[in-house]
Amino acid sequence: MSSEKKKEKAPKPKYNMWQNAGFMIKLAWKEKEKKVLAIVLISALLAVASSLINLYISPMILSTVERKAPVSEMIITIILFVTAMMLCQALTAYINSNNLFGRVTVRMMVVKRINNKAMTTSYSNINDEKFIKLLGKSFDTTNSNDKATEAIWGTLESFVTNCLGFLLYLMLLSSVNIFMVAVILITTIIGYYINKKINTYEYVHRDEVADYEKKMQYIRDVVSDYNASKDIRIFGLKAWLEELYAKSMKLYMAFHKRVQCVYIITNIIDIVLAFVRNGIAYIYLINLVLENGLTAAEFLLYFSAVGGFSSWVTGILGNLSTLHKQGLDLSNVRECLEYPEAFKFESGEAITPDNTKKYELKLENVSFRYPESDKDILKSITLTLHPGEKLAVVGLNGAGKTTLVKLMCGYLDPTEGRVLLDGKDIRDYNRRDYYRMFSAVFQEFSLLAGSIAMNVAQTDDNIDMERVKACIADAGLGEKVKSLEKEYETLLNREIYDDAIMLSGGETQRLMLARALYKDAPFIMLDEPTAALDPIAESDMYKKYNDMTKGKSSVYISHRLASTRFCDRIILLEGAGIVEEGTHEDLLKLNGRYAELFGIQSKYYKEGSIENE
Repeated sequence: MSSEKKKEKAPKPKYNMWQNAGFMIKLAWKEKEKKVLAIVLISALLAVASSLINLYISPMILSTVERKAPVSEMIITIILFVTAMMLCQALTAYINSNNLFGRVTVRMMVVKRINNKAMTTSYSNINDEKFIKLLGKSFDTTNSNDKATEAIWGTLESFVTNCLGFLLYLMLLSSVNIFMVAVILITTIIGYYINKKINTYEYVHRDEVADYEKKMQYIRDVVSDYNASKDIRIFGLKAWLEELYAKSMKLYMAFHKRVQCVYIITNIIDIVLAFVRNGIAYIYLINLVLENGLTAAEFLLYFSAVGGFSSWVTGILGNLSTLHKQGLDLSNVRECLEYPEAFKFESGEAITPDNTKKYELKLENVSFRYPESDKDILKSITLTLHPGEKLAVVGLNGAGKTTLVKLMCGYLDPTEGRVLLDGKDIRDYNRRDYYRMFSAVFQEFSLLAGSIAMNVAQTDDNIDMERVKACIADAGLGEKVKSLEKEYETLLNREIYDDAIMLSGGETQRLMLARALYKDAPFIMLDEPTAALDPIAESDMYKKYNDMTKGKSSVYISHRLASTRFCDRIILLEGAGIVEEGTHEDLLKLNGRYAELFGIQSKYYKEGSIENE
């Protein structure tokens, strides 16, 4: 990025590091993982105890020598200190071997909350760039043990340890000379902030190195992608990809060489400040030995305490810096979890689907514009889906067909106007209840890692197998499933199961249709449900739809105009509105835009048929 471009000021996080630390402590308490908090405190006490034992053991032994105490006293002193040290180390080892489980559990609770937010948030948030960024950052903050949602416990443990050690060493050194304490404190703080400034070089330039890493990762992903392997071979892309990777690697290595040079400067500054700090302490303590009769044991104790005191101060400052960084990550998580919902859920009016009831769905002067767009994709649409009606929606790509269906399903709310179910604005309903009114197959769908039966029923509990079989047969996939070794228990998704099968595009679409039929909701919405089928198979499928959707209200989106003949009504979307409306025959007689598009498609299929013959 050129120097002329100004860096955008990062938005201030909603929560500070102490609020975020409190959030994690409350979460551990609420989720009955209080042992995480107890382990933090016990570990800190053991660490300080071990430090004090190491501090006093040598001076105490030296003191017995200076006093010419009996050998037995020296032996007892050594045994006591060694026993105390071994006990601290044993307890520390035991706690360290058990502290991971509770911390992982708390992190998994955060993951669970993020997953729940992602799965249940208002669909409009999926199109919100800010929410998507927060969601991505939240998942990144929880994907390993060293991320903030788990690593914060280690930071808090270290912070408590350093604070306790600082107070104890401060009391010890203050008894010698407060001026020396001030010198140690000042030089330590100066050294810390100088080192911090230099050591943040890599962090400040993280976007630069991330760019190199992203490019290299992209190339690695491409060369390992099964779908890209054919292009790499047929177009001879191997040499070009290797060249791109080598250039990115060269820049990446050059960056890290610069970083190493910066770290060398940091180490030199550390050495100089340590020399000044220890030199002043050494001179002062030597003076006490010569003029005030300070014993060798006391000299050793205080001089060792100087180094320890400096470490505690550095540790506290480092912990605060780490807590600040972890707080930024945790603030992203909390902002994601608390992201405002556009829809009503539990606060909305409950509604229960009733297949014996005839529902009317109406769009009243509806307009819709996607975020960041400068124009409406739909403008002033008024449309009624009558009870039991089969409605087809046709139009060119980008005409707003899928958006129209999403508005009817309640995935999106109109920018203007209302969507009414039996005269009531759907925004007043519990949106999750409202979704139960619809069975849908969209252009984008997901196959769950599980059996065919589970994918149809969308659950692995209390599956009605007879109904599953009937829906699969109605969707035209019955013979295929019966030909498989495990039939309806055949596993899908090879990313999880090694013995899973892969369905073709057409077979997958038929499976999605079976899923929609299994749900048996009052409304059926099908967005290009047969795009992967050939025209003959598609025609056969639509003939079945007529029987399968009998008595239900349904909306079909299709690019193949001939497949909409069985519908009661067809609307043609263009220019953000409904330009033509009627039955297939009515629209052909109108000789307008629909007839023009139908003629073009008919000519294409006729020419294709002649060429095949």
